[in-house]
Amino acid sequence: MNNKGSYRSKFNARNESATTDSNVPKRAFVKINPETLAAFEDGKVLLIDKTMHWTSFDVVKSIRSYLKVRKVGHAGTLDPLATGLLIICTGKFTKKINEFMALPKVYTGSFTLGAITPTYDLESLPESPKDFGHLTSEEILNATKSFIGEIDQVPPMYSAIKKQGVAMYELARRGEDVDLLPRKIHIAQFEITSIELPLIHFKIECSTGTYIRSLAHDFGQALGCGAYLSALRRTTIGNFDVKDAIFMDGFLDMIEEMQKDKPVD
Repeated sequence: MNNKGSYRSKFNARNESATTDSNVPKRAFVKINPETLAAFEDGKVLLIDKTMHWTSFDVVKSIRSYLKVRKVGHAGTLDPLATGLLIICTGKFTKKINEFMALPKVYTGSFTLGAITPTYDLESLPESPKDFGHLTSEEILNATKSFIGEIDQVPPMYSAIKKQGVAMYELARRGEDVDLLPRKIHIAQFEITSIELPLIHFKIECSTGTYIRSLAHDFGQALGCGAYLSALRRTTIGNFDVKDAIFMDGFLDMIEEMQKDKPVD
């Protein structure tokens, strides 16, 4: 499992073509004028459509470095392999981050049946294969029922949750066993949108603190064949929709538009 803070650099080291990612600006940055800088320091909410292989901190770091604004943060982590809506707050609006983090979220994606992974997703290799050919569509659909409403969920061992100041994924990489306590979460909707075995496509509306990776793992255990998260996209956070979000190139377009016909010192 990669250290979350260094995932991007390690991915780039393994894949030289990674720099062609659509989230990477493809043109030179424009210089920020004082008026634009002041606007971001006063506070803005940016809706970013994060692409695969960027960490949430990569996005924050890029925006902070470009704007030269000290306070920039995000309102809810997306794993490197996930895509979709990331709320970025700048300046005085970083005070709104906890408010945005508490909002319900909607995700779409897919589980792959017939195996598990240590990380519950594709950041590690599938193992412990099991047959799933006996499962019917009715059995798969019925298995969602026990996950709807308030449930106890054990977070993944490979997560950023800290134990005595050390991230759980670091302890997992060392091979240390740590007991993780279940947390109360709420699943408002768990819809199977299509079944293309071994893939199960879903739409989930859930409370903050929900790990879709854990839900994939637990769903596989309920079916008796194992499962892992193979695709994930966050589409909404409260009333914020990914349809209104921009890629990082779009962020540069927005800056240029803000500074049109305005002097840059």
